[in-house]
Amino acid sequence: MRATVVVFPGTWSDNDSVWALAQCGIEARKVWHRDEVSFAPDELVVLPGGYSYGDYLRTGAIARFSPIMEPVARHAEAGGLVIGICNGFQILCESGLLPGVLMRNGSLQFRCQDAYLAPVSQASPFTAHLDTSRAYMIPVSHGDGRYVADESTIAMLEDTGRVAFRYAEPDGRVTPDANPNGSVNNIAGILNERGNVLGMMPHPERACEPLLGGEDGNAIWRSVLESVGAKV
Repeated sequence: MRATVVVFPGTWSDNDSVWALAQCGIEARKVWHRDEVSFAPDELVVLPGGYSYGDYLRTGAIARFSPIMEPVARHAEAGGLVIGICNGFQILCESGLLPGVLMRNGSLQFRCQDAYLAPVSQASPFTAHLDTSRAYMIPVSHGDGRYVADESTIAMLEDTGRVAFRYAEPDGRVTPDANPNGSVNNIAGILNERGNVLGMMPHPERACEPLLGGEDGNAIWRSVLESVGAKV
């Protein structure tokens, strides 16, 4: 399986993402946002963390107009796998590939800390092989990570199993204290209708080896590999 990591002006998590994917045996290339590119049907597209275009206007608001977002949207519409991490999540929301928006943290503070994620939906290659009886330690690093949507959108996400992760305690309990940014319903990640597009604020690429404090982030990439039948 191959992956493409998209690089925008201000992206800083591209090398980390390539490294993390390699830990799971996924070959990854980096592609500049203005490059002409096409994706194979079984290719994983990664929109990594950072500050695309300096986060001017709104986070992800300028990156959504980058030339590469057209092939990314076509790839998603065709059923191809797309994951947006932190700033990538913000870009997916701004581009309309996912609903809702990421707002300033409720604390008005930048938060860089370990977080624990409780998997909610397994209706996606990204989550199908995660253990819903436990929490995964995956760090957050953001100032604008509070997921917000109108009541009908939140109800739709909840009712259709499109909430991928919630912020939780280490034992998996979902509590207000476990929420680092004030996201509605402790939402840490959501899926599109088909389950092939995931947006999440925590950084799985920062939890890819013991030296970094843990390997829980690798579970997401391994779930993808198991789902597509690739060798893990």
